[in-house]
Amino acid sequence: MSNRNEAFAALPLGSIKAEGWLYNQLRIQADGLTGHLEEHWPDVGPSSGWIGGNGESWERGPYYLDGLLPLAYILGDERLIAKANRWVEWSLASQQENGFFGPKVIETVNQEVDKQQDWWHFMIMLKVMMQFEEATGDERIVPFLSKFLGFVRATIEEQPLRSWAESRGSELLLCILWLYKKTKDDELLKLADIVASQTLDWTDIFYDFPFWRKVDEWDLRTHVVNVAMGIKMPGILYELYGEDIQREAVHRGIDSLMTYHGQAHGMFSGDEWLSGTHPSQGVELCAVVEYMYSMEQLTRIFGEGRFGDILEKVAFNALPAAISKDWTSHQYDQQVNQIMCNVAPRSWTNGPDANVFGLEPHFGCCTSNMHQGWPKLASHLWMAESSGGLAAVSYAPCCVKAIVAGGVAAEVRVGGEYPFRDEVAIELTLEHPAAFALSLRIPGWCKAASLTINGEAIALDAANGYARVNREWHDGDKLLLKLPMEVITLSRNLYAVSVERGPLVYAMPIAENWQLLQEREMFHDWELYPSSPWKFGLLADTAFEVMESGKAVPYQPFDASASPIRLKASGKLVRDWKMEGNNAGTPPLNPNTEGQPVTELELVPYGSAKLRIGEFPLLGQRKPVGRAQQFNRE
Repeated sequence: MSNRNEAFAALPLGSIKAEGWLYNQLRIQADGLTGHLEEHWPDVGPSSGWIGGNGESWERGPYYLDGLLPLAYILGDERLIAKANRWVEWSLASQQENGFFGPKVIETVNQEVDKQQDWWHFMIMLKVMMQFEEATGDERIVPFLSKFLGFVRATIEEQPLRSWAESRGSELLLCILWLYKKTKDDELLKLADIVASQTLDWTDIFYDFPFWRKVDEWDLRTHVVNVAMGIKMPGILYELYGEDIQREAVHRGIDSLMTYHGQAHGMFSGDEWLSGTHPSQGVELCAVVEYMYSMEQLTRIFGEGRFGDILEKVAFNALPAAISKDWTSHQYDQQVNQIMCNVAPRSWTNGPDANVFGLEPHFGCCTSNMHQGWPKLASHLWMAESSGGLAAVSYAPCCVKAIVAGGVAAEVRVGGEYPFRDEVAIELTLEHPAAFALSLRIPGWCKAASLTINGEAIALDAANGYARVNREWHDGDKLLLKLPMEVITLSRNLYAVSVERGPLVYAMPIAENWQLLQEREMFHDWELYPSSPWKFGLLADTAFEVMESGKAVPYQPFDASASPIRLKASGKLVRDWKMEGNNAGTPPLNPNTEGQPVTELELVPYGSAKLRIGEFPLLGQRKPVGRAQQFNRE
């Protein structure tokens, strides 16, 4: 296998440092749950089986580390680096002669897990080890992984992938391929064939998607986190085998997920299982961060802008929506139309506390897995091109250090505070002039992108979502990429509409009354109750006024009270929009607004409003508007 089935190459962890609002987001995370979870939650505390204790020893420690470690190294935070390295060192020291490593016994609250033998939890720790090697260059990691994968090869046919591991074999394949690129050991490709054959046939599932309705029974093929991980499996098989059906399965799968289960924030629903398009169905935070990681891998493999479009939509909307602005509490499930977060039965499989904000609402998988979202976005903002250039995946502020043009040290600094602003400023620092390509992602929603280099207008010709600018670059070159953002409404289920501008979804915030549910030393549980009306529909002929604050983007931009950008629109109170089962009911198809005055509505970025309406009943004659779907391939 060569790199012919990999469009881009991921840059090693640490090559990209977050700046601006994204750096602040990582810092808030470090000062909150990610930086202090060990001291306050026993499942990743000193008793964890992954650091030698007799406590939880299945997925929670590795999940936590899979976010803590990249966060520590991107921030360069010595306290967090020491914390993360302790776990890595324990795993390295635990390796046995036959290659096995980690806890000898499985302790977990998950009742469905075979505690005698399982592969799943190792797969997560392999991802941790790969990132550690990239960040540190530690020469122990490649032999360690080679030895463990030798153990896997010797035992996997006798002990095949089962249950969670069978649905998540993609994560093991990523490590096998990563190691193959470093060692060129053909035995790894034989192992990859075995793992691929033992993993659920996601290519078949996504190519001809059979799950058209809300699912309410146990099935690994419709479990929302498995689906979010599984969408990259056909892509990884494409990296191995290069068959067109595998690429097509990814696109058909995304289309189907958004048709039958799509939500306004860019995710598909899943309050455990795929749950349809109703805006009061939930989606699990674990699925949000795993879908982001899948989009990062699919971008690397296919080099198509569509995956970056989806990545940004999910990262800038669904991710911050489910986590408190100070990163001290989170939800298990979020809802697009979320009018209350309280302990109450809802029409989902998850428990009655699944949408409260807390330390461990409903179940602790998200408590341990949520941490990878922002750090992995930061580490995949740019990638390397095989021709010696660089490709922009997303334009969040950052500084990239990489080798270009076969050996020239380059630094790319991205400013502009995108996505809250629509201009991206890029400055190059080069040790000497060099000819190479910069591939700039042109989002599918952007109709009139423009670029200047040192003030000179440059024509953009985008293919597959990327405009390739190939030229000799000089130290100090400055690019200004303008990505004009238009406000659009997307027609969703029953003519309800959602509102977007660029990669940000906009929602009407509902005033939040946070009530303490359980007090702890640092991470409390909260119920949220509304203290302003929520039953508003949106006028079909409303104009949208974009209101920028005129100030710098604040330290925490995902705070409705301090949002750097808002939209003004017009609506009316809908008399007959009912509550159903502790939720906002179905947006009425023929809303009753008799006698209601036109009201000015102020919309904020979806992720900043913890109580909100994100999908509005449409009032009046429907205009020709966009359909609710992920952005088309060009």
